[in-house]
Amino acid sequence: MAQDPASHIDQGSLSAIFEGNPSATQPVLQCVQVKPIAGQQGGPERFRVVFSDISNFVQSMLSSQVNHHVHDGKLRKGVFVRLKSYQTNVVKNKKIIIVLDLEVLEHLGERDKIGAPQALDSKTDDVQPQSTTIQTGGFYGNNAQVPQQQSIPQRAATNSSSTSHANIYPIEALSPYAHKWTIKARCTNKSDIKTWHNKNGEGKLFSVNLLDESGEIRGTGFNDQCDQLYEVFREGGVYYITSPCRVQMAKKQFTNLNNDYELTFERDTLVEKAEEQDGVPQVRFNFTSIGDLQSIEKDTTIDTIGVLKEVGETSQIVSKTTSKPYDKRELTLVDNSNFSVRLTIWGNSATTFDVPPESIIAFKGVKVSDFGGRSLSLLSSGSMTVDPDINEAHRLKGWYDAQGRNDTYSSHANAGASVGAAGGRMDPVKSCQQVKDEELGFTEATDYFTTKATIIYIKGDNFAYPACLSTECNKKVIQDNDGQWRCEKCDRSHPKPQYRYILSVNASDHTGQLWLNCFDDVGQQLLGMSADQLMEMKENDDKASEPVFQDAACRTWMFKCRAKMDNFQDQQRVRYQVSAASPLNYSAECTKLAEMIKMYSME
Repeated sequence: MAQDPASHIDQGSLSAIFEGNPSATQPVLQCVQVKPIAGQQGGPERFRVVFSDISNFVQSMLSSQVNHHVHDGKLRKGVFVRLKSYQTNVVKNKKIIIVLDLEVLEHLGERDKIGAPQALDSKTDDVQPQSTTIQTGGFYGNNAQVPQQQSIPQRAATNSSSTSHANIYPIEALSPYAHKWTIKARCTNKSDIKTWHNKNGEGKLFSVNLLDESGEIRGTGFNDQCDQLYEVFREGGVYYITSPCRVQMAKKQFTNLNNDYELTFERDTLVEKAEEQDGVPQVRFNFTSIGDLQSIEKDTTIDTIGVLKEVGETSQIVSKTTSKPYDKRELTLVDNSNFSVRLTIWGNSATTFDVPPESIIAFKGVKVSDFGGRSLSLLSSGSMTVDPDINEAHRLKGWYDAQGRNDTYSSHANAGASVGAAGGRMDPVKSCQQVKDEELGFTEATDYFTTKATIIYIKGDNFAYPACLSTECNKKVIQDNDGQWRCEKCDRSHPKPQYRYILSVNASDHTGQLWLNCFDDVGQQLLGMSADQLMEMKENDDKASEPVFQDAACRTWMFKCRAKMDNFQDQQRVRYQVSAASPLNYSAECTKLAEMIKMYSME
């Protein structure tokens, strides 16, 4: 006789969960709805799920580590699940469950919604958000946060140092709508104190990366909070952080963490060191092998692990934008893909680096560059762990001791560069029509390509702009009443500007045409003279510049381009920016064509 799934559902368990009834530790429920939650572009994927116990239903949110149940098609409308680890809270007077772990009971099959469950009543005056995680060994505390509140029945063993923190949130559940919360998290990275000076004043800040079993989030302290909290945080330490603390949309340009939100510490934010360390993970990695770097987009932030093969000397460079000196050191890493890569570390990490060669190092938060094919750079928000006690490190150590020490390694330098491409990046060669058909540049990510095209027309108006004479500035200058040319960025005036190209070029091949934007270096290649020279010709004779543009037409180039969505006058459009151009290498082109002809030969 077939099992009746309804008999397995723990009817009334949802109400018991929020009342703190210990009999409802791992309830069996029916899933009656699964929907994705709209998030920030590039942020972690989230799902909202509605669970029913026949009597009641409640809204739930899946933490990212259980999203695979949805991706695999196992968690869907009508199936039955056992909640193994979860957190309850009240947000905007609505009871919700944050699911940290569950089991889909596939043997019970799939059914239409059983019964007519009602929304669980949300009387916030007698319900306190509480932990219902049962596998963390005291990660989430369960007692009242303030003496006046009645303590809440426990479901998981806690130690005495965590009993004063009742309203423990998982990091993944934090949002601008969450209030009166406490997180318990490990500080996996702490930045140096950074200062700034601008027209609005000056200030300082520092940031930390915080990790619990549900996810990671960045926290930043400004000015007074920087002074107050900088010495409190230690890398590797575990802390209770209690609101008030602002939760806001993450500034993705400053963080490599996979979270839509970030924290800003406020005057009354409470940070306490947790005596117990159990239940809080050390560092969460998502490794990319060195051999796979060629398939990773430039400027992507990744984690990687490798054997330290070589250690370079410390050197110093001067920033082009700030003119400040920066210390750097280059490391060479290898792994069992038999590839090597150069990785640059900066600042104090470079000057104090004393790790011996052949150590295993795990890096979190390194930026992929296409310099020299593929190279890596450790971000200021990133971290490195020497000889970590993780499976990937043990496997890598065993491989290196057995054979890797004597192996030879390939590098990504100029690997597979396109024939006739300008520069070392391995960009695909596309026709004009392919660029449009494949909608390059229509996503948030920048797309790179190389195209062989012939110049049809160059716009002769607004072909250059007056730029600052200061080295590496290039910002536009404006002529004042005294005839001087003023640069707002440098806060300086110059007797004359340096003109720089901003060309709009129509280029065509046998499939179609594209409008390409070219800056000064490429413009000088195409027109054969500087923008200063061409502007002087135009000022002396308005028509003198026309032959220059005409001579540049009907010439074929290999254009190395990037495509990115741009906003112009409240309208979105794709801009094709030329980063380099090179004349055709006729020998290489002939060889390429001969190889294509061989593909059509009949034998």
